[in-house]
Amino acid sequence: MKIDVIRKLPDHLDTLILMQEENAEVQAIEYLPAELLSPLEHFIKGEEFNFGYGKIKSFIHVSGKHKQNVILLGAGNKDLLTTDKLRNLFALSIRTAVKLCAKHIYLFPGFTSPVNDVAFGHVLTEAALLVTYRFDKYLSSPKITTCTESLHYVLNTKNTRHLNRGILEGRIYAEATILARDMVNEPANVLTPESLAEAAKRAALQHGFTIEIHNSDKLKRMKMDAFLAVGRGSVREPRLIIMRYNGNPDKKQELIALVGKGLTYDSGGYCIKTPQGMVNMKNDMGGAAAVIGAMCAISSMKMKVNVVAIVAACENMISGDAYRTGDILTSMSGKTIEVINTDAEGRLTLCDAIHYAIEKEHADKILDIATLTGAAVAALGTQFSAVVTNNEAWMEQLKAASAFTGELVWQLPAHDDYKELIKSEIADLKNVGGPLAGAITAGLFLREFVQDKPWLHIDIAGTALKEKESGINGFGATGVGVRLLTALVKSME
Repeated sequence: MKIDVIRKLPDHLDTLILMQEENAEVQAIEYLPAELLSPLEHFIKGEEFNFGYGKIKSFIHVSGKHKQNVILLGAGNKDLLTTDKLRNLFALSIRTAVKLCAKHIYLFPGFTSPVNDVAFGHVLTEAALLVTYRFDKYLSSPKITTCTESLHYVLNTKNTRHLNRGILEGRIYAEATILARDMVNEPANVLTPESLAEAAKRAALQHGFTIEIHNSDKLKRMKMDAFLAVGRGSVREPRLIIMRYNGNPDKKQELIALVGKGLTYDSGGYCIKTPQGMVNMKNDMGGAAAVIGAMCAISSMKMKVNVVAIVAACENMISGDAYRTGDILTSMSGKTIEVINTDAEGRLTLCDAIHYAIEKEHADKILDIATLTGAAVAALGTQFSAVVTNNEAWMEQLKAASAFTGELVWQLPAHDDYKELIKSEIADLKNVGGPLAGAITAGLFLREFVQDKPWLHIDIAGTALKEKESGINGFGATGVGVRLLTALVKSME
């Protein structure tokens, strides 16, 4: 989709979105074509519509041989608008335009934006591209055909430099998110550990970061036995994917490690899930998709940072060689783990990946992201991702990134008393801590492997998928984490 800034509306419009403040004067829209003023005044003065936040109304205006879609979009009090509120307004109106089969959309604001031009262009572009995303490659006849070709932001100004910069950045964020959505939406018979590694290779080639992939023989030599145990029951071999971006060659520059959970399918192993619980387990590599997408955006924007992204990709299946409850595994770090539940597999892959990031890549900061626990969903639902950390300063940066991207996070306590729940009588750790505080104990399990490094753990189990369209998301994968991680790393330049 083409997205740009224009100074004047054409004589005949396909689709107009008029975004206006609540209780605004009609004179504020005097720059619109004269033929539209009368019907607009009818709705506004006739009190059939007010521009309260999130209110929307569409109608068709006929002028001679021409038909025009007109969408009225309420912005409420502009002084209360944030980047995320604007993003959601744009998503609402663009989704409405798409359903009206709009080919060319013209967005006309009736007020001066309360956010800066870069942010405005950014969120407008994100909303346009993410709302029009569809994963319909396996449908013989797509349910909805998106025919929208362009979105024009109408602004009477000569200085569009900052807006255009925001449009470019928003496109990078959105396209990286779409890449992640595509990977998560792929069924598990298509996206295997090997094909996930190939997808990462293609992304590295396209976006300019380096990549290295280790097979099971190399993993055995590195003694990544916790990771290998999870993948042992599958005929598909695991892959360790290492992606590197070196945007600041200064040796003093810290190295940030992004570690993503890469379970391309999770049956639960011998602690097998219910049929309903397995339906969406193709999304158990949502963390992997997030870090691959973030690497694409970071590299495309040529950030002055050094980042390594690591994905331990495998399937958790059942066979005569699958790992069992009661097994004791030795992780790459040397710490031993008593397996209490084979469906608590993600943390076993992540602990080896985290140790690899520290010992082999010499990472200074660790962030892991994973569809890790049903407990996070029970606690926070599908709107917030859970966070556990050992570094409050880095947490504040994450919160700032979250405020900009609208990918909401909520910090859970990491009190040392919770560690008692994951102590084992016969090994260094248990892989689950029982029915209580499951999202917290999963995070604290991983904290045992970060040494003294600043660390953030993000549990996206509740936010990785949507059952119905909402905001910038449609049905299916959200690509959660891509924009959040990108914004966080950008703040660390």
